Amino acid sequence: MTSPQPDSNGATITASERLARLRLAMSDNVGPATWHQLVSHYGSAAAAIEILPELASRAGAGRRVRLYPADRAERDLELTRKAHGQLITFGEPAYPYMLAQTGQPPPVLFAAGDIKRLNSPCCAIVGSRSASANGRRFARDLSIALGQAGWTVVSGLARGIDTAAHEAALTAGTVAVMATGLDVIYPAENADLAASIAGSGCLVTEMPPGTQPRAELFPRRNRIIAGLSAGVAVVEAALRSGSLITARLANEMGREVFAMPGSPYDPRSQGTNRLIQDGATLLGAAGEISTLLPGYSPAGRQRPEAAIMAEAPVWQGSAADGISETTRQTVLELLGPDPVEIDLLIRESGLDSRQVQEILIELDLAGRLERHPGQRVSLIG
Repeated sequence: MTSPQPDSNGATITASERLARLRLAMSDNVGPATWHQLVSHYGSAAAAIEILPELASRAGAGRRVRLYPADRAERDLELTRKAHGQLITFGEPAYPYMLAQTGQPPPVLFAAGDIKRLNSPCCAIVGSRSASANGRRFARDLSIALGQAGWTVVSGLARGIDTAAHEAALTAGTVAVMATGLDVIYPAENADLAASIAGSGCLVTEMPPGTQPRAELFPRRNRIIAGLSAGVAVVEAALRSGSLITARLANEMGREVFAMPGSPYDPRSQGTNRLIQDGATLLGAAGEISTLLPGYSPAGRQRPEAAIMAEAPVWQGSAADGISETTRQTVLELLGPDPVEIDLLIRESGLDSRQVQEILIELDLAGRLERHPGQRVSLIG
């Protein structure tokens, strides 16, 4: 077990709390939004785990929350060490500043290599797996230009554009975001490349060791690619490409989006041409990208979400404290299938914000609540 580490506000994160954060993140029905709500509301992951079964049972859905077993979390940590990696939890100094700025940052990350790269100025390069020779060349030129300007290139370790971008950035440093566990390289043909990246750059994933590639995990990977980066450059992408998901997420996060134009007769350029039509910055030459990226320096800047978590009062008592069935019914009546802002719920209910948040957590754990961008929620069923 690793020794205690200070969080971004100088407090101490004990080994047991780090393990609790991992367990909470991997427990059923605890997505990133719920994780952050629980830790903020109860002051620590350990406290949240203690009350989790009671919270879920009070939502009335007849569903029991299955906590991630402590021995399995310990095994994850051991396998991470065997993969020469380490666990980074939200709120620790090593957690990527840019990723922490996003709406629902992953509670935990598994990383191998130079983790300082995660807090360096980053720009992503993504694109088609079946890339053309010109597309690969442009991706390499982009990587070289970014590296020379002091940027770390981020990509997804996929075939085609991702591979070309990583290979060209090995000397300057690159970050590969994986949709699998650190010990599962996908595609397998990039095993040597992944080893090289871990040697000079960084591999990172939110998935525990042993996780195999599944379709639903790649959008989650793309969210991290966008979140780490000040900008995302798309080089060749079809209209239904996953790279367009990365671009959309980057745009929603307020990050810069760039695209390489291409022939209207090449399906691999239809997505990038559409991005340009929708407002993405056209990249006419590889060397111009570094002049178009915004300035970036995380030094001395506090992670706002981590500050919120550190300032949260340590919860004591029972989940039922101060919350009656009448109070729960008040919140339920204000919820419906259409998303509503949480602040509006609090105002309309006339209840204390902590009571409303606790009821929303109960519903979330029972699978009855859907969370939307902009701090909005809706009722399921």
